Amino acid sequence: MPGENLTRIEAQERRAIVETQSYDIALDLTRGPEVFGSRTVVRFGATEGASTFIDLIARDVREITLNGTPVDASAFGDARIVLEGLRAQNELIVDADCLYTNTGEGLHRFVDPVDGEVYLYSQFEVPDSRRVFAVFEQPDLKATFRFTVTAPAAWKVISNSPTPEPVAGDGGAAIWAFEPTPRISSYITAIVAGPYEATFSELTSASGAVIPLGVYGRKSLWQHLDAEYIFDKTREGFAYYEEKFGVPYPFAKYDQLFVPEFNAGAMENAGAVTFTETYVFRSKVTDAVKERRVVTILHELAHMWFGDLVTMKWWNDLWLNESFAEWASTIATAEATEWTEAWTTFNAMEKTWAYRQDQLPSTHPVVATINDLEDVQVNFDGITYAKGGSVLKQLAAWVGIDAFFAGVGQYFQKHAFGNTELSDLLVELEATSGRDLSGWSQKWLETAGVNTLAPELRVSDDGVISRFAIVQTAPADYPTIRPHRLGVGFYALEGGALVRTRHIELDVDGDLTEVPELVGERQPDLILLNDEDLAYAKIRLDPRSLTTAIDHLAGISDPLARSLVWGAAWDQTRDAEASASDYIDLVLRNIGAETESTTVRTTLAQLQLAANAYVVPDKREAARVRVADGLWELAQDAEAGSDSQLQFVTAFASAAATPAQWETVRTLRDGELTLPGLEIDADLSWALLVSLAAGGVVSSEQIDEALAADNTAKGGEFAAQAKAALPTVDAKRAAWASLVDSADLPNTVVRSAALGFVHPAGVAALESFVQPYFDMLLPVWESRTYQIANYLITGLYPAPLASLALRDATRQWLAAHADAPAALRRLVNENLAGVERALAVQERDADS
Repeated sequence: MPGENLTRIEAQERRAIVETQSYDIALDLTRGPEVFGSRTVVRFGATEGASTFIDLIARDVREITLNGTPVDASAFGDARIVLEGLRAQNELIVDADCLYTNTGEGLHRFVDPVDGEVYLYSQFEVPDSRRVFAVFEQPDLKATFRFTVTAPAAWKVISNSPTPEPVAGDGGAAIWAFEPTPRISSYITAIVAGPYEATFSELTSASGAVIPLGVYGRKSLWQHLDAEYIFDKTREGFAYYEEKFGVPYPFAKYDQLFVPEFNAGAMENAGAVTFTETYVFRSKVTDAVKERRVVTILHELAHMWFGDLVTMKWWNDLWLNESFAEWASTIATAEATEWTEAWTTFNAMEKTWAYRQDQLPSTHPVVATINDLEDVQVNFDGITYAKGGSVLKQLAAWVGIDAFFAGVGQYFQKHAFGNTELSDLLVELEATSGRDLSGWSQKWLETAGVNTLAPELRVSDDGVISRFAIVQTAPADYPTIRPHRLGVGFYALEGGALVRTRHIELDVDGDLTEVPELVGERQPDLILLNDEDLAYAKIRLDPRSLTTAIDHLAGISDPLARSLVWGAAWDQTRDAEASASDYIDLVLRNIGAETESTTVRTTLAQLQLAANAYVVPDKREAARVRVADGLWELAQDAEAGSDSQLQFVTAFASAAATPAQWETVRTLRDGELTLPGLEIDADLSWALLVSLAAGGVVSSEQIDEALAADNTAKGGEFAAQAKAALPTVDAKRAAWASLVDSADLPNTVVRSAALGFVHPAGVAALESFVQPYFDMLLPVWESRTYQIANYLITGLYPAPLASLALRDATRQWLAAHADAPAALRRLVNENLAGVERALAVQERDADS
């Protein structure tokens, strides 16, 4: 990625010179499978006589004209066009041939294996609109964008503005001339084109305007796309946000497009949101996935205000976009849809992610230091999304939810179609709440690390609490002690159930907070700090509560309280304060009664990590067998056709470790063995086949036969995963060559193949790839796009080895490459941190 970076200082210097006004962009999508035509007319003000540059990544540049004067082709290089001798008002014309990608960055081109149809979509965040047109690629240089697109007449073309009627062009083409957008940042512009199917609806905004709605998807998946449900959730989100923000929806229409080979969950292009096709359900999916889709729909809708209407000046405030959308989508899901336990899901999924990220060596303040574009790319992480969302939940509790929404509404009104910094939001929240937030901001947003909260109590012989306090600690590297708004819950055993009998809410600050309100109360069976999950902190249970939780976790009636206890048990295991073997026992004894799908999903993933990497090596094989056997028992005992049954079967297949277990997988897949209510549909059949491949039970030819029977994009991804999971060194070499030695595979196939490559069942074959892994790091970083490099560097790391040798090899590479790009070193450091934690937990497990 040399020559494609942009530093914050460069962006600030350019912003001081340039004031962008408008872009007229003409794209010709009829030039074949490799390139498309891109002609851009940019109008902008500038400091008279100054020089600057505009961004562009293109194969060829045919014309550069500045203020009517041709610019020599030598001005283009290193993804920039140098512009000299600027006037107060300028017009720049750039005519270029740009390349389609298969990486999910820029303008992605996909050919559907089912019917040969071609589909295109753009993905521009962070710095990839420059792959499609010449642009001042930074968020605070907003402008209007007018797109004119030439494409096959049989296609649909969608952008940020309402789709116009096309006019006939030459050779079976048509031309779509869109109206200009409002002033927006380049990264939220969009072009989606191809023979998409679509259905339409509308709603009436709080402003009285009728907002057209559209849902789009590929022809071969259209039968599986439940558009009416998506419209329903969209309407619920519109009503909720317009009421709470007090600001009507700011764009002319709202399209939601499900596009192939998408890297993320979705992208908030103004009025034209793109989603992963994972959310088009061709097979049965868990409630966790269904709920996640709703949260994602509302997350992207929240961005129409926070991010699109009002945008950060620079990427250090990326968290403001993502954290707000994360928080807003969760509260909207909980209060405006049928998914009323969304905060339980948030705790189980987002907070687990945040706590993990916040304990890595790469942790950073919520307001991160972003020096350049490479810094931005690696900061789409658990701090930016999940910790930030957790902190905003804490802030809403701190200032009061009504004051919080009122302040946010004032922020939108004051800064509409502009750019802001964090201080702009805090000013409005201080005005509506009357609270000084400077100290809160410094401790929560400008420092890194997660605190731990533990109860400290004295209990008299008759069981009455004579002292109750909350102890707050911080890691040595990040010693900040923070203010928290949190609840304390008392739970008592009543007929086998743990029922809350007392709840108080208070402010906690400092190393020790006395809680006199609880003195004189009888000690309950379970004391739960952070009851209702307002605070962002790890919690610990006192000895009696821990015993109660282990014995009666399934009996806790409140799903959010259960999720908090599950999380506390996992934190203690990851922190080597409890053994991995005990955690396995806890999960296998209690997970069968868990009713919240995301809690089950998260806990099962943690269970397998414990068995595969955290158990001491000489007990690991037995642990894996025990986990797989336990999951199969749970699957057999689960309610017919239930969400848990599907999750337990899928987890069992992933965990299978013996010939007998793989034989169970085989007979289940082939229909010789059945479970009541369980359908072996396309995706489950593939999951079972991946398991069989990892066990060496099927051949590459059998995987090809399965792909021939399901020759779809999803089938291709599963087939790549299965082939890479084959446990022989030769099979791993073939997968390695397809990923590292060739750049032909598209992004989602790269991701899937990497997942299969490191399947724990094939761990023995990974030993021979330790040195090749380190040898490929710099070449991959320098030759691939960020997204593909990230998939390879994180996905091919032989983490299942979880060994001293892998730790030492990783440390040696870092020591020998101190001058490697910071973003690359961060990814390698995060890999190392996972191994170091595994070794520490193994040591604790050996003592149990």
